[in-house]
Amino acid sequence: MTINMKTKYILNAVTLFFFASLSYGQQETNFTFYRNNMNIINPAYAGADAQTLVSSSFKSQWTGVKDAPETQAVSFGTTTGQRLGLGLSVINDKTFVEKQTSVFADFSYLVPINETVDLYLGVKAGGNFYDVNVTGLETYNVQTDPSLVNISRFNPNFGVGAYLKSEKWFASFSSPKILSTQRAKNEDGVATVASDRVHMYFSAGYDLDLNDVLILKPSTLLRYVNGAPVSADITSVLHYREQFGVGVAYRTDRALSTLASIQVSNWLDFGYAYEYSMRSELVDRARGSHEFFLKFNLTPKANKK
Repeated sequence: MTINMKTKYILNAVTLFFFASLSYGQQETNFTFYRNNMNIINPAYAGADAQTLVSSSFKSQWTGVKDAPETQAVSFGTTTGQRLGLGLSVINDKTFVEKQTSVFADFSYLVPINETVDLYLGVKAGGNFYDVNVTGLETYNVQTDPSLVNISRFNPNFGVGAYLKSEKWFASFSSPKILSTQRAKNEDGVATVASDRVHMYFSAGYDLDLNDVLILKPSTLLRYVNGAPVSADITSVLHYREQFGVGVAYRTDRALSTLASIQVSNWLDFGYAYEYSMRSELVDRARGSHEFFLKFNLTPKANKK
């Protein structure tokens, strides 16, 4: 393959990935470890574990493709009193010419249902710093709508959520960003400006004791955006004594993942997931995605053990 042909192939591939990211960009980054870092999409989780936790997720998509999507997310949650929870969630996204950083304060309130079931209601408030560099599209020979210009702004926003939990199961519903904001979008092969749509999430899971040492934890996460296909994650993780877990996950927009996690100590959990996309525009053009998860338990009693 000559240098010119190789360069053209790379540009065409990157252009394809760019439009793929914008086409599916109406939905936020999909984390395989969603169950371990729910604060970022549902403020009701802040302090719901009655512990002080810092959770972080790092995802690098389409390994080997220059400027492919990368996401870092960090959340903090703690309790103040018997019923109030406080938290902070930060998400940093970079996708080719798009960059955005969301910062939200999370508040939750406990409403006991009975002796075994609790309901947490939450609200998050903050916003995101959004930047898109239109001139960067010229590198990839991407056609742009004249109405699309460089965007650099802060968009205030707020979200709500509810979290119902018992000892063995949970159910969650949330909409983390209710206000509509402007962003770039793929419209019939042309990059143009559009309004971001409200995202809604529903999640549920169950802990099934197989014996004295093995626990099977199936769960699901559904994402709904008006005008876009519903996306669902179906996950199953087998845990040994809550110290080590291995599992698989399938996303209905054609992605398959394997994952593993380990409790390194009483105050530190670590996890890794590898995701393989089966979407036709990505197969044979990009390698898989890597995701890392860390959770720090800052509760004083956890650090003393």
